[in-house]
Amino acid sequence: MRAFVLSEPHDVAVREWPEPIVGEDEVLVSPVQVGVCGTDLELIDATIDQAYVRYPLVLGHEWVGRLTHGSTDIGPSGTAVVVEGVVPCRHCAPCARAATNLCENYDEIGFTRAGALGELISVPRRLVHVLSHDVSLDDAVLVEPMAVVWRALTRLPLREGLNVLVIGDGTIALLAAHLVGLFSPVRTTLLGRRPEQGNLALAAGAQEFAVATPTTTFDLVIEASGSPDGVASALQLVARGGVVILLGLPPHGTQVQVAPDDLVNNDMIIQGSFSYTSDAFAQVVGRVNEKRLRPSFLITHRFDLEHAPDAITALRGDSSNEPRGKVVIEVARD
Repeated sequence: MRAFVLSEPHDVAVREWPEPIVGEDEVLVSPVQVGVCGTDLELIDATIDQAYVRYPLVLGHEWVGRLTHGSTDIGPSGTAVVVEGVVPCRHCAPCARAATNLCENYDEIGFTRAGALGELISVPRRLVHVLSHDVSLDDAVLVEPMAVVWRALTRLPLREGLNVLVIGDGTIALLAAHLVGLFSPVRTTLLGRRPEQGNLALAAGAQEFAVATPTTTFDLVIEASGSPDGVASALQLVARGGVVILLGLPPHGTQVQVAPDDLVNNDMIIQGSFSYTSDAFAQVVGRVNEKRLRPSFLITHRFDLEHAPDAITALRGDSSNEPRGKVVIEVARD
């Protein structure tokens, strides 16, 4: 079959790849749409912690597809599905306490096992979630990144009426502005670097888009840029008694200077959040099926599988000054 294969760092191309062998308790799915993101760039550039990747690799961890064969416990052939990317063992201590994102036997689609940027993919049936028949696949392709954001927002209870700052203007930042709206903030500001992202930020639910660092502080700061400067700004812009959520993933080994006395004196909570749990993924699927989350407005670029390298070029950015939300590769026509 044809697939977008990362043979080794910096060597990625559309190539022939063996069709998947369907293992016990697995089902075969035909990917329809696959989103690409900054983490895919980190996989390509080898800036991600190498403990979380196995080369050669078919990319693709944000996706929606259709069952290729009927399954009595899932649905008939053609059923639209999304699939959890993290493959928990269900036996280790973290899995036992529902922290499946911390499974001691790390395994993930698009990282350690073949992803969805191919014509077929075999996945564990226990990770498959059925979509309602009237759900747009444009909304569903964003379930995985929404699950990342949702887990971060729900790890600690958020009260209503917060003054929120989101740092970053990529897809995760825009989704953070979108999902935090479910917690009734008094105001959400998105701090970005590209003025052309302003309309997407407002569409996501932010009341303000800024490129200059604010002079006020915020009850909740969500760092979603993945840059050292973004992390430093988050720590400076949080109000006393406030919370900083670190969603962005700086290059492995990045360090940021922190003054511990400021953390104590400002009664600050700094919360990291790695990936998502099975519960968070299911909760997002439920809200998509209920039409409470409809993020398809974020899709700005589309490519077919043969032009997947162009999708990566678009993801890296260009000088066109056009807004860039989610970049999607259409593997199969729906």
